[in-house]
Amino acid sequence: MKTSIKTVISFVITLLLFNGQVSSQNQLQYWRPANQDGLNVFEDPKDDTIKYDGFKVRVGGDFALQFQGLDHSSEVDTLYDLVSNFNLPTANLNLDVQLADGMRMHLRTYLSSRHHNEAWVKGGYIQMDNLDFIYDGFLGGLMNITNIRIGLDEFNYGDAHFRRSDNARTIYNPFVGNYIMDAFSTEAFGEVTVNINGFIGVLGATNGKLNQNVTVDSRYNYDNKLSFFGKLGYDKQLSTDLRVRLTGSWYLNNGLSTGGNLYAGDRSGARYYSVMVVDGEDDNFRSGRFNPGFKQITAVQVNPFVKYNGLEVFGIFELANGGKEDNNGNYLQIAAEALYRFGSRERFYLGGRFNQVSGKQTEDAESISINRINFGGGWFLTKNVVAKAEYVQQTYSGDGFTGTTYQGGKFNGFVLEAAISF
Repeated sequence: MKTSIKTVISFVITLLLFNGQVSSQNQLQYWRPANQDGLNVFEDPKDDTIKYDGFKVRVGGDFALQFQGLDHSSEVDTLYDLVSNFNLPTANLNLDVQLADGMRMHLRTYLSSRHHNEAWVKGGYIQMDNLDFIYDGFLGGLMNITNIRIGLDEFNYGDAHFRRSDNARTIYNPFVGNYIMDAFSTEAFGEVTVNINGFIGVLGATNGKLNQNVTVDSRYNYDNKLSFFGKLGYDKQLSTDLRVRLTGSWYLNNGLSTGGNLYAGDRSGARYYSVMVVDGEDDNFRSGRFNPGFKQITAVQVNPFVKYNGLEVFGIFELANGGKEDNNGNYLQIAAEALYRFGSRERFYLGGRFNQVSGKQTEDAESISINRINFGGGWFLTKNVVAKAEYVQQTYSGDGFTGTTYQGGKFNGFVLEAAISF
């Protein structure tokens, strides 16, 4: 889904000319604010606080820049020399359109990313929070607690994707990098979300494909199996000071060709540039992450979240299991993140994160372990501008890495990031 910058700009101008009404404020229904107000918003709110007043286009953007000072080492291979310098700046163009009362569209284009030199469409969806376009009050009782989302974009597996950096949109991520096993993919999907007095339920399906096609190549074993996912949880503001959330999500694909993208779906690129890359080889745009690469996969992610005044805790307990075709490999990811936000409107924060992935590729394989720690903090200069600083250290251990680049592997150092979202 690639497009040129010229096409994107022409599309935006066309939209503006046709409707003549562009909003730079948070005036869309059932929508997560694209600034500090969007922190700790998970599923889009069902509270209808915005009155519908006609067709509206909101043009937004994200920009991010890092200064990286990392070093790395391996016991086996000679790695690239890393120097302290700026990474490639990244940028997103976001279009959010209020199509009708309770109906809106989202489209995100990556204008600049680590993996692509040209602008290209990440994805988009249409979301319906009521069905009044059929007739007034149609299934009104049901739609008061339900939304329907259909498109080709990220789908709602786990809670970590609500806190990750999406190319240049880093304002929701308190740190610079995403998690080691980064559950994120853009696939054709449909999902239904129900929220009743804090109880949350999600049910959906995707076609499992990053690159869409309608052909079957006889050279490959394409079976076009669907992926199914869901979530159950509870999220409640118990008092003025205390909010508690706990969710469990699952993802299942028993096919041989459409279940391998859950941890490899981010095509914009990882944040820690060129770490653990052998000198003379092509750069790995997913450097620093880990993808099990199972053909058949069953994944479960449990996420606790607690916020008490300025103290904020978020966690991940995740199992990714391969099927018979993967000889029953399995990996466990755990993560614990603690932050303290302080100052007027919690403009400042300090915190740390621990992240570990361990397991083996097949039932008989040797085990591996990848461990990462982050320490850092940030400053919201305004609701739309954030500056971050962090120290990161990641180590690779286990007999499964013996003889590979990752034997005795390690990278560490500091990263600074400045980001704007609106």
